[in-house]
Amino acid sequence: MTLSPPSTERQCLTGWGRTQPAHARVLAPQNTNELCALIRQAAPASLIPRGLGRSYGDAAQLDGAAVIDLGSFDSVALDAPAARVTAGAGLSLSDILRVIVPAGFFLPVTPGTRNVTLGGAIAADVHGKNHHGEGSFARHVHNLQLVDGGGELRELTPTGDPSTAAAFWATAGGMGLTGVITEASFSLIPIETALISVDTDRHRDLDGLMAAMVEGDAHYRYSVAWVDSLHPAGRGVLTRGDHASREGLRAAGGSVAGCRPEAPLAYDPKALAAAPPFLPGGLLNGFTVRAFNEAWYRKAPKHRVGELQAIAPFFHPLDGVSDWNRIYGPAGFLQYQFAVPDTAAELVPLTLAALRKVGAPSFLTVLKRFGPGTPGPLSFPQPGWTLAADVPAAVRGLREALDALDEQVAAAGGRLYLAKDSRQSASMLQRSYPRLAEWQQQRDRLDPRHVFCSDLARRLAIA
Repeated sequence: MTLSPPSTERQCLTGWGRTQPAHARVLAPQNTNELCALIRQAAPASLIPRGLGRSYGDAAQLDGAAVIDLGSFDSVALDAPAARVTAGAGLSLSDILRVIVPAGFFLPVTPGTRNVTLGGAIAADVHGKNHHGEGSFARHVHNLQLVDGGGELRELTPTGDPSTAAAFWATAGGMGLTGVITEASFSLIPIETALISVDTDRHRDLDGLMAAMVEGDAHYRYSVAWVDSLHPAGRGVLTRGDHASREGLRAAGGSVAGCRPEAPLAYDPKALAAAPPFLPGGLLNGFTVRAFNEAWYRKAPKHRVGELQAIAPFFHPLDGVSDWNRIYGPAGFLQYQFAVPDTAAELVPLTLAALRKVGAPSFLTVLKRFGPGTPGPLSFPQPGWTLAADVPAAVRGLREALDALDEQVAAAGGRLYLAKDSRQSASMLQRSYPRLAEWQQQRDRLDPRHVFCSDLARRLAIA
């Protein structure tokens, strides 16, 4: 099959942090045959798949080359008796939720935004508020279809034939560098309502907050803490919960977030606002973030049990504001997210103190617990803690402070999340992902010509 020459017109692309712009052609194959032909004809280091652009840094862009848009790979089929769905890799989690929630199911794992594609969720092996009990997304995938660097379609499974399983786990967390995922089947969580029963507790200091999170690991399916990054004591708000039952909805009486006893699975989330398209200096500085954090902390109840919340505000609160990344202004922002073992819990307060010292304001600072990781050599989660902080990219001294923190994270046996990273060094990756060589062997087997590349792969010297 011969494809018509692709357009030479390049688009300016960035990650969600709006830093490090790249200029690349966007190719949109309409089916698997076109995709296979495109890859067979590709030169080395010329392609990377790109979903909805929610990787924060440079993982889904390739300056001077081309990205693959899988928007046409949008099929979805629900197998309700098996509690399983099969969907195209270009379909967003948002679109999948609109199919499965009214049918009485929920995603096995969801990140903090529903605006990511299924292929991106697997390539980044995303995690959510339930990792301490149910792991990352790839753990729930039964099989996936992958077009490798030779343009051949493969079916990969996480178990069974060792060669196939090794390729699967290199792809899960492999950031699109082993091939292009076209479709996947994964398990779902049965639910009775489109509501979450939420317990909320306000903590005056970080020590109390972290102790409560450890104590609650075995008692809650979902757990997440917002931390006031500018407060010296590290105060925060802990929210934990599980899917609400029909009985819980009936006991609440009337309608809750659009759900009624006679329509408990109603689900129709919408963006309620939009950030202005241009903010010269951004809205976030020490003054505005301090005011926001104070209001957010005071708004939370000291202790509340069993509040019924809709799925969207509990799991995806920032999706309620379209293009919220614009509030950081044209310089953009970066997210610093690490995972460290329980033995290195002191890195949580140490990191917050380092960000305060350089004046890096963060209104979105999230702390979660991680359970066991997966067999994926580049999968991010490991048992212990993960802290994520969004900060304006232009803060003076920020890069140097984060470089110093990297050293301590690596020394403690921790790592940074590739889907959020925009600035770690190649040496940091080598130190913090000890199975990198194993992943590279699988990548070379799946893509011996190294057709797939990205700006992230170039920066980290794994291209």
